[in-house]
Amino acid sequence: MDWEIFIFFAIISYLVSLAFKGKFNKYLQIPMQYSMTGRDVARAMLIDNGIIDVKVTMARGFLTDHYNPMTKTIALSPVVYNGNSVASAAVAAHETGHAVQHHKGYVWVKVRSALVPLVQLGAKISSWVIFGGMFFIHTDPEIMILGIGSYALTVIFSFVTLPVEFDASRRALRWLYSKGLLTGEYYSMAKDALRWAAMTYVVAALTSLATLIYYLLVFFKSKRDK
Repeated sequence: MDWEIFIFFAIISYLVSLAFKGKFNKYLQIPMQYSMTGRDVARAMLIDNGIIDVKVTMARGFLTDHYNPMTKTIALSPVVYNGNSVASAAVAAHETGHAVQHHKGYVWVKVRSALVPLVQLGAKISSWVIFGGMFFIHTDPEIMILGIGSYALTVIFSFVTLPVEFDASRRALRWLYSKGLLTGEYYSMAKDALRWAAMTYVVAALTSLATLIYYLLVFFKSKRDK
């Protein structure tokens, strides 16, 4: 595998991110059918799911929306928190979908949470260990194996994240539609925005897998050349 593969994925990642931002900004200009801000949407969805211990707060920045299961906080960017648009409703409901997953014990969230400490440890050491492993690959191949193993945790984490993100979007869209908040073309717009958001995670997962394969090929090539 040559470096062209990494350039290819970098370009794809950039294009997908650009497309998502374009969709988000487009739907940010389209008011939703009811006078509800993203904050209102999140709070209403929490109540409908019997969740009373999750806070909805405003985060700084653009596209910084997230759910923190440790603090049980949904943090929405200003344009989502205060916005009354299709994009605001979709993103707010998506992040609330993560809170619903956590509340209901969604299995992939449990798996993802269990991986977090291992991935954090692996992220700290994998780059340095892999670099050292490549340098000493002919004398101490075990170093490279350790680096590849630690990086593999990141790859697994990236792929486990996919069902979590897709499910949060499904929950968001189902709730928005069932409440009549987004129907018809408005529903299609929200679905389109969340689909492109999910694609950013898909590209990230594939990029991490390509990187892992590259490291494996380097290792096995060195074994053949010994």
